This record gives sequence, C-alpha cells and structure tokens, in this order.
Amino acid sequence: MTESAAPDVALVAALILAAGSGRRMGGPNKLMAEIGGVSLIRHVAAAALASRALPPQVVTGHRSGEIEVALAGLDLTFVHNPDHAGGLSTSLRAGIAALGDDVDGAVILLADMPFVDDATIDRLIASFEASGRRAIVAPVHDGRRGNPVLWPRRFFSALMAVEGDKGARDLIAAHAAEVIEVAAGEGVARDIDTPEALAAAGGQWPA
Repeated sequence: MTESAAPDVALVAALILAAGSGRRMGGPNKLMAEIGGVSLIRHVAAAALASRALPPQVVTGHRSGEIEVALAGLDLTFVHNPDHAGGLSTSLRAGIAALGDDVDGAVILLADMPFVDDATIDRLIASFEASGRRAIVAPVHDGRRGNPVLWPRRFFSALMAVEGDKGARDLIAAHAAEVIEVAAGEGVARDIDTPEALAAAGGQWPA
C-alpha cells in the first residue's frame, strides 16, 4: 500500500483590513483601543505574523498614520486605500490588487477581531491545502460562520468586484458548495466595534 501524497504547500497571503472609521465606537480610532496593553490592530498583526501565512499586508485609510505607528517594527507592508469611505469592499479591492502573482490564496483578517489566533489561521491554511488549494475556507464557532475567511486565487477577480460595506458575504452564499468549514474558538465570531464590546473584553483606551 502506498502512502497518500502530502498536500501541496500553499502560499497564502494575509490581508488585514484596517481602513474603516469605526463610527460605532463613538469617535476615537477603535483600533488604538488596547486589550492587555496591546492595541487591537497589533493583536491581529501578531497573529498573522505567527501563522504560516506570508507577512501581512495592512490596508489603511482612516487615520492611517496612527495605524502605522501602532504597527511600527513589525514585518509587514502597508497598502493605503484612498477610497475607504466607500466601505469595506474598497479595502478588499485595494488589498487584493496589491498581492503578488505567486500567491495561491489570501486570508482576509478584520482589524477589530483581536481574539483570532495564529492556530486558527493555520487550520484554515491546512484545510485549503487539503482541498487542492481550491476551496473557500471559513471558520465556524457554535454553528456560526466567522472571520477570517481564506479565499483561493480563482476568486480574486470576483472579490475585486464586490461593492458596498458588507464584505464578501454574498459571494460566499453564491458559492456555498465550494466552502469548507473549520471548527474554531469564539474569537472568530467576536469583534470589538462598540464601547460595550471593548469593556466586555476587558479593554481600555491608552493612557
């Protein structure tokens, strides 16, 4: 009996969408809020850097200078989205357009989800490889799909055609048969976008 061939190792880009204004937070740049003394955006970047994904590209827009300062010293690249007021889709478009031709897929991380860890990202990548680098891979917690989602290169043009502020939910729904779900912790369903959510997470604003 011959052994099964190991899945092909995939080159997966990490895109962190960090361009939004975070209006529901009431004024301050929510990504500067801290949990355990570390800003939300730096938590997300650290998880991406600790994973098997390529060093992340961070899409900035609103208060981009603050984001760059918060991530100083990390091995990542910034992509500025001048159209960020047009919604999440504009950041998705800017990020996908900045990717190299050699990547097999991209894992799309939201900058206000600090409880997503590197192990979750790596499980998504492993499932993507096992699918022959063709499936959309989404994490699920308690029966609910969350983020980040890993997208194969073959969907990049469709991602760039998404419009508005709802991300790629409709695209996932349209290709439901091509989605692999991966069990994950609650971090994939937990974002920090209101003062109440920040307080519940034990977070605070920097002094």
